[in-house]
Amino acid sequence: MASNKKLLFLPGDGIGPEVMGEVRRVIDWMDKRRAVTFDVEERLVGGAAIDAEGAPVSDATVDKAMAADAVLLGAVGGPKWDEVPFELKPERGLLRLRKDMELFANLRPALCFDALVDASSLKAEVVSGLDIMIVRELTGGVYFGEPRGIETLPDGTRRGVNTQVYTTPEIQRVARVAFDLARKRQNRVCSVEKSNVMESGLLWREEVTKLHAAEYPEVEFSHMLADNCAMQLVRAPKQFDVIVTDNLFGDMLSDAAAMATGSLGMLPSASLGAADASGRIPALYEPVHGSAPDIAGQGKANPLATLLSFAMMLRYSFDLAEDADLIEKGVEAVLAAGHRTGDIAGPGSTLVSTSQMGDALLAALESRAA
Repeated sequence: MASNKKLLFLPGDGIGPEVMGEVRRVIDWMDKRRAVTFDVEERLVGGAAIDAEGAPVSDATVDKAMAADAVLLGAVGGPKWDEVPFELKPERGLLRLRKDMELFANLRPALCFDALVDASSLKAEVVSGLDIMIVRELTGGVYFGEPRGIETLPDGTRRGVNTQVYTTPEIQRVARVAFDLARKRQNRVCSVEKSNVMESGLLWREEVTKLHAAEYPEVEFSHMLADNCAMQLVRAPKQFDVIVTDNLFGDMLSDAAAMATGSLGMLPSASLGAADASGRIPALYEPVHGSAPDIAGQGKANPLATLLSFAMMLRYSFDLAEDADLIEKGVEAVLAAGHRTGDIAGPGSTLVSTSQMGDALLAALESRAA
């Protein structure tokens, strides 16, 4: 690479620092064996930032994130911060990063590795070969709509209000991401909403349909109601290629799809914005799993989702497809050899710690790069 790429690491809370540490080891290996060099800076986010800086993410950290070529985040949250005010919850730090960086498209692949077919809660024939991409709109909808809040009514009871709102540009820009991805996959997009009971869902359906007809007529296109999609993801998930949906439904459906793969500990994600004048695309990468405070510091965390998030970074932010493939094939080899952290352990597998899983991946990378 002509120059070092600037990465911002935000380990966060719980198991975040442990899984991010394994990415550091891979970056060090790449620096020596692949001539791919990154400048890495580390900052606080989530509960760790609340404790040290008084907010779930500081203005300075947001500025660093905006200036970085890409951001990698571990996990945020935990019971330690259950009683802090809502606006100071650890998760608000992540939401602010998404909003300020204008990361409107969340890519959440659900891929079932052959070695993990038996780890899924679904039958092997249902999940074998599963490869879905869920594209979730990330900066609009009910999580950000106004008005919102909790108010006390004249009779002393209370009312909570959240507003689901979308505009044509918000819908079409995330749909374009889905259609463009489908062109590189199986060329199929399913748009998911609740147009039968929600006006915002009807608008979503109409706008995605218009975009398909105008710009992507060669892509196979369908619609599905969100409740039916949830059922189909556990009935016959391989019917899908790319699913595009709003913020709320994407949040839920991607977790449902995750369990078809065997464990949340295996799933990466990417959150992307629009390219600026220089062509740079703001991007934040993170594993789908949470902070898992019950196992934090015990060496039990599965680092593979974070390592696969790093692979997504190499692919989408730096156009390093060969290096991304190397890591993904390394993960596949490690799993095929039977190495398992507790979340994906099964009969005949070898139970390993977080760092031992990292050791196994580095060995796999070394053998493939030799």
